[in-house]
Amino acid sequence: MDWKIKQRERTYDSHFKVDKFVIQHELYSGGYSNDLIRERVTRKNSVAVLPYDPHRDELILIEQFRIGPLEQDINPWLVEIIAGLVEDGENYEEVAYREAMEEANCKIEQLHFVSSFYPSPGGFAELAHVYIGKVNAENVGGVYGADHEGEDIRVNVVSVNDAFEMLENGKIRSAIPMIALYSFRDLQKELKQKWTSEM
Repeated sequence: MDWKIKQRERTYDSHFKVDKFVIQHELYSGGYSNDLIRERVTRKNSVAVLPYDPHRDELILIEQFRIGPLEQDINPWLVEIIAGLVEDGENYEEVAYREAMEEANCKIEQLHFVSSFYPSPGGFAELAHVYIGKVNAENVGGVYGADHEGEDIRVNVVSVNDAFEMLENGKIRSAIPMIALYSFRDLQKELKQKWTSEM
């Protein structure tokens, strides 16, 4: 399948960058579409990590204010997992380690890759990379975040069962942590066995 970019214009250039496209793409039935006007939001790709303590059977979740849910009749303080953007020269695992310290003051010991996916491909170019990280959750908790980014992040350590209950009861409404937790549910037994047997 093929596509043609006939026109491209940068309409907004800040933390998010918005480009307006005029495109055509091949059709499944043959030939090309009419000219289509599409807008795409671009920012750096992201990395998210769900910290798991296999000895205590606990997960680290965070809470912070998000602009997306504002004025949509839900609480704009969302329960999420640690995440951040990939800076120039960083690899994905480096971002996971860095963000765990910045957002939760916890040290990741090992990482298990879950998946890479586009959270909202209808208009966003962001590619998200999700990991589960082995941690020691003892003494983890408090409020952290980078002041220069305006972050105010509450860190909570919860049992695995409580996290699953939050997921099932709709208390976790952000896509990336939902994907991480559903994946973790399938991987929990394997990771617990592997990470508790290691010295």
